[in-house]
Amino acid sequence: MTDRDRPQIAIDDEFGRPLAGAEIELVNPTGARASLHVVAGHLPIGTRGRLVDAVLDAPEIRSRQWVQVALPLGDTEMLNRVHERCVGAVARAAGVTCLIDVNVPQQAGAAD
Repeated sequence: MTDRDRPQIAIDDEFGRPLAGAEIELVNPTGARASLHVVAGHLPIGTRGRLVDAVLDAPEIRSRQWVQVALPLGDTEMLNRVHERCVGAVARAAGVTCLIDVNVPQQAGAAD
């Protein structure tokens, strides 16, 4: 899979300008990695949380058992949203990045 083939998520403003985005890498049949980023400057309230929700709700992530999320170190809004959505999230610093390992929550009503 090339970088161009990787699933991507974009959060745009009402004028179509990009505010935040994520790239998803499918590691194996049970795991994935997601790299989240936001543009510099002021963002509308909730943009970071919307990005986390979009990533965790993406079919490529929902079909996996675990995901490693990479986000900017110190972005507490995204970190808190990951902790709200995922039980047992383990975060650690890696340079200017925060890496969070989580088990993907299963959708309500999903077949076992």
